[in-house]
Amino acid sequence: MRLLFFESFALAFLISLATTFIVARMAVKRKILDIPDTQRHFHKSATPTLGGMAIFTSFFLVTFVVGIFGGYFLKGNIPLAVLIGIWISGAVLMVGGYLDDRYQLAAKHSIIFPIVASLIVVASGVRAVSIHNPLTGNVIFLSSLVSAIIVFVWTMTMTYTTKLLDGMDGLVTGIASIGGLVLFGLSLTPQVAQPQTALLAITLAGSFLGFLILNFYPAKIFLGEGGSTFAGFMLAVLAIVSGGKIATALLVMGIPLLDMLWVIIQRLVQRQSPFTGDRKHLHYKLIEIGFSQPQAVLFLYALTAIFGLSALFLQSRGKLVALIIMFVVMLAIVAAVFGAYKNRSKISNDK
Repeated sequence: MRLLFFESFALAFLISLATTFIVARMAVKRKILDIPDTQRHFHKSATPTLGGMAIFTSFFLVTFVVGIFGGYFLKGNIPLAVLIGIWISGAVLMVGGYLDDRYQLAAKHSIIFPIVASLIVVASGVRAVSIHNPLTGNVIFLSSLVSAIIVFVWTMTMTYTTKLLDGMDGLVTGIASIGGLVLFGLSLTPQVAQPQTALLAITLAGSFLGFLILNFYPAKIFLGEGGSTFAGFMLAVLAIVSGGKIATALLVMGIPLLDMLWVIIQRLVQRQSPFTGDRKHLHYKLIEIGFSQPQAVLFLYALTAIFGLSALFLQSRGKLVALIIMFVVMLAIVAAVFGAYKNRSKISNDK
């Protein structure tokens, strides 16, 4: 079993890396490029997008071979219908990503593809069966309708968290890799014991890490719309199929999620669209107070890893405490960053 995990990870990594070169060349040939600007993009030259296609191709090929030819997903907690639903949903996100990267779709059009993808996984049988109250220990079982609504809202929220976070070389790719590794470890714990989910998670991590080789600073290719949405979408789905471990996914994605909420609130207060591109995100503020791109990205990697790994050792009540600590840490970081930014601006004005 351990050999299968290693083989799947290594194969996903290598396929992703090799396919990334092919996708980058195709994007350049078709002129599907991200043009730098002074608003949000730091790269110095036009850079190919569509990177999500390399990640999805790798993930699909490995899980297809293992799941169909190996028969690994014909038993256990991942029914074949759910696996097929994941594949189709990923393909939908890739189609939407390609169209958005090429034609710069309006937000009201690009949102259609995540909605369809989320509905597909709900229809395939992905369910949030119950909710565990960490304070009382009581378990609340959910009706089919409530379960479907929770799964849909959860996948959409996570999908847009990584979509809006994607603003620096390697940021979303690395965080998705960490999330995949954390969910892999969680799936192998005695309390969860779901090797099928573990295989999906380690394959996802390998696919993103293979892409990270060319996506880390200075990036040779970007995730694009498809890749940025696929990252959050898959973490959301894996958290559900691993027994509703939403708290674990929140610990992995908590800082980006809180950052997204903070930015959206600011935009709404200023009467802007919540999907407007700007530099209000935490990673941009880190740059403005003196961090380099790699330093800002590695700092956020570290926060993600610390809180994500804590999920492997904490029970429900402990995870709730960790989430509260994360919220406090996020507030402290925001206060420190904005304080440093104001001091830096004041010094510049005095000069």
